[in-house]
Amino acid sequence: TNYKMATLTINLKRASKIYKEGETIKGSVIINSKNEISHNGLTLTMDGSVKLQLSARSVGRFEAFYNSLKPIQLVHKQLVLVNAGKLPSGVTELAFELPLLPKQNKSLYETYHGVFVNVQYMLSAEMKRSFLNKDLQKELEFIVEYKQQDKKAEGNPIEINISPSSVDNVKDRKGIPNFLVRGRLDSDKCCITKPFTGEIVVEHADAVIKSLEIQLVRVETCGCAEGFSKDATEIQNIQIGEGDICRGLAIPVYMIFPRLFTCPTLRTNNFKVDFEINVIVIFHDNRLVQENFPIFITRF
Repeated sequence: TNYKMATLTINLKRASKIYKEGETIKGSVIINSKNEISHNGLTLTMDGSVKLQLSARSVGRFEAFYNSLKPIQLVHKQLVLVNAGKLPSGVTELAFELPLLPKQNKSLYETYHGVFVNVQYMLSAEMKRSFLNKDLQKELEFIVEYKQQDKKAEGNPIEINISPSSVDNVKDRKGIPNFLVRGRLDSDKCCITKPFTGEIVVEHADAVIKSLEIQLVRVETCGCAEGFSKDATEIQNIQIGEGDICRGLAIPVYMIFPRLFTCPTLRTNNFKVDFEINVIVIFHDNRLVQENFPIFITRF
């Protein structure tokens, strides 16, 4: 970097960078410059939006999509921190406060980093310079979570009963060895901050088992009334048993929902984010059987 260059930094007072609707985001923009610096004004913008993307296999299927796939803006506020003029050499700190409130007729959704759906909130500072100097820019993501709700997640246990007759993801049923996997997942409604738990028992299996796995899947739906694309992708896969598992042994299921890659289940007119659990049994010849269980995630 040129020694004359100035740098911009955005600092938030809250180290976690997690905010709830109605709270005030407090922080400062810091300009560090070796020399006096002329500029055409410094602005701070707060933006929150849902970006929707179609999977490759859906593109071209519905022309109607393109209208519904514009980013959905949830928050937009701009502050002028300092008008055009000069800043002295050294460090200049400009404090700001921005209330986190949605645009009219919009709701704030939780931050979520998905594949086809992304909900993201950003602060961006920009110092305009004359055409000979490059504008200075800095971005910082902050996280939005729902505020406290009285309604807590109350779910029912999910019974697991997997056998050749229950499996529907296999073309050739004849090739599946005789087996029975039973157990339970503790709840179909899950609090995002608590572990997902249960237990699984291999009651019997005629073939050698290679692996027993739990897979967390996101199901993202983008689109509108004219049609939509729906895609399931893996978030994480946890092996809970390796090798030819002891028959009749209760194997515990314990999984933490990863931050940012999961969010409370979301269903709106333009998009949906749902979650599912796959229980997967892999036999020694790599034949795979799995059963799918939808779950509903809440913040509380």
